[in-house]
Amino acid sequence: MSMLTSIKRALGIDTRQEDYTFTKDPRFGHIATARVAEKWVKTTCGYCSVGCGMLVGVKDGKAVAARGNPDHPVNLGKLCPKGLSEHHVLDAPGRATQPLLRKDGKLVPVSWDEALDVMVEKFTGIQAKYGREALGVVGTGQLLTEDTYTLGKLVQLGFGTRNNDGNTTLCMASAVSGYKLSFGSDGPPGSYADMQAADVILLIGANIADNHPILCHRLDRTNRKGEMKLIVVDPRVTKTAMMADIHLPVKPRSDIALINGIAHVLIRDGLVSHDYIAAHTDDYAEFATFVEQFTPKHVAAVTGLSEARIVEVAHLYGNAKAAFIGWTMGVNHSTQGAMTVAAINNLALITGHIGRGGAAPFSITGQCNAMGTRETGFTSSLPGYRKYENAEHREELARLWGIDVDRIPSARGMAYPDIIEGAVAGKIKALWFVATNPVVSFPNFSVLDQALRSVEFLVVQDGFHPTPTSDYAHLVLPAAIWGEKEGTYTNSERRVSKVNAIVTPPGEARPDFDIFLAIAERLGVRDELYPGWTTTADAFREWQRVSAGRMCDYSGFTWQQLEDEGGAQWGGERLYADGVFPTATGRAKLHCVPCLPFAEQPDGEYNFVLNTGRTVEHWHTRTKTANIEMLDTMVPQAWLEMNPVDAAQLKLKAHDRVTVVSRRSAVNNLELRITGIVAPGQVFMPFHFSETNSNLVTLGAFDPISREPNFKQCAVRVEKFSQTLI
Repeated sequence: MSMLTSIKRALGIDTRQEDYTFTKDPRFGHIATARVAEKWVKTTCGYCSVGCGMLVGVKDGKAVAARGNPDHPVNLGKLCPKGLSEHHVLDAPGRATQPLLRKDGKLVPVSWDEALDVMVEKFTGIQAKYGREALGVVGTGQLLTEDTYTLGKLVQLGFGTRNNDGNTTLCMASAVSGYKLSFGSDGPPGSYADMQAADVILLIGANIADNHPILCHRLDRTNRKGEMKLIVVDPRVTKTAMMADIHLPVKPRSDIALINGIAHVLIRDGLVSHDYIAAHTDDYAEFATFVEQFTPKHVAAVTGLSEARIVEVAHLYGNAKAAFIGWTMGVNHSTQGAMTVAAINNLALITGHIGRGGAAPFSITGQCNAMGTRETGFTSSLPGYRKYENAEHREELARLWGIDVDRIPSARGMAYPDIIEGAVAGKIKALWFVATNPVVSFPNFSVLDQALRSVEFLVVQDGFHPTPTSDYAHLVLPAAIWGEKEGTYTNSERRVSKVNAIVTPPGEARPDFDIFLAIAERLGVRDELYPGWTTTADAFREWQRVSAGRMCDYSGFTWQQLEDEGGAQWGGERLYADGVFPTATGRAKLHCVPCLPFAEQPDGEYNFVLNTGRTVEHWHTRTKTANIEMLDTMVPQAWLEMNPVDAAQLKLKAHDRVTVVSRRSAVNNLELRITGIVAPGQVFMPFHFSETNSNLVTLGAFDPISREPNFKQCAVRVEKFSQTLI
């Protein structure tokens, strides 16, 4: 299929003229009348965290087309390939349509009543035998905010286990922890508008051209007459790096040295804001002493950059009227991710590049509703960014919910990686995964495999079956997905946007919210935890009361306002404009962050550093996008990128089939791409593909603060593929 044909079909245009009656369309000539929408439904994209507004066309009860909402402030009518084709996921093959229970080793159809009765019986029986915390639950940033809030109450107050986390820990936990370390609370300080107001933009480990493509329009310098400089820090020459004025191809995991080196130059050359430091920060003297060691000479040796380039970038940042620092997984996916975020925040604080238009340290979130889960989820914090260890916070929630305060835990339970390790160790005996596919997404697959085989009862709740994870399940619950339920998402800039139902779920699939309430009914806690609730609107209204007066305050929004205005930002356009931070002193904290070597260094046997990442056409584990013809045709399989110098030494040619081997396992039969995009000694592969799963070889190492995995660096060797290696 040609690219033009794929795009036509994504827009609802069909090329098979024998099947349809046609009318004229100014874009491509003819359009099938069977795909001409009868109505257009406003909604928000369900893929990444940019939060694009969409219009989905409906005809005869089916979604037939999608286009960007030209009135939405985030994307102004633009959509990436995933958004343009998103309506196809609603009738894609592989949808889960009925509950399935494993009997005699096989998953067989059962009624909803039997499925939920068995689930509650198994979970409560396991808890009665082994203790409440023998149950672990992992949700997702793909759920509605109202779903996540409802699930959190069900798990913590209904089942009574603290072991509740989300797959967002695999991508955003380090940003959350870093914000807390520096500012005392989660919450991105800036907005997308700051990218257009800044005169210097520094992107660190952020390939937004592939991962958040609509944000690239914020980097357009066509009419800015050289007023904005774009600097990209990334070991790989990504599409975003190709857009930059300055690309800093640092050695893997040397970004902390670079950040500290910039701070060193800023202090040495008098480019810091002493007034801001004195009024709004703590521990500056200690910090200034610490970064004295990060001289341009030392940093050049660690990063591979020139001293002159390091000084140039520091001066650009320090002399900027408003400087913006953005980052994504290149920073977060590390055993030092949380502290790297704190180091980035240091730069903003010592220069006063925070709380002003164009000036912000800004984490670009991964999933469509990772922010909503962080605000409401009862995982790393209590709802409303409240702290488990704060007695006043617990008492406030107890009053709002009308429950005994002793039911609210005073410390968080296991994070996602610890839940998996707990299952291996026999502490977790039952698992419930909601809309996530850890068999593909979790690092060091062998540990995950052992965990899934060890538990006594595994429930997988998903919109698709079979998936690599649902194949392990004792019970599969078919769930509605994006386009089949109503609620809200919160994007990277704290914008709460409306999500609407476009079609009805297929078969017996139910919205996650309805599943949670049905489980609560069987536990006997529905009336207590969800009094009078029947729809997600009820959850939203309670969440408004719970969030009122908190940093993430939703109380001033209505669903109609969110729909009419293309969402609204809690906290306004930016946080900390007054320089007051939610810490004990009201001041932000500067941190001394050492640059440590990454956990698994290359050696004579495993001589490459593997980097993993995304491609614009696919989403995470391809549960959805693999079933959309347009996207699968564009990128049907994974590949490995290698520098020409290394390929010549290994006597490999372009398009050879290769195997990547680590100390843990191997990924076979990858297409080799020989390219200068990666530096010698490094290789790159996308992580989306279950057939060639990068997480067979990745390292089971985690940030000690955030518990986020170190997906980005592990030692591997590359061999020519042989069938005998399988």
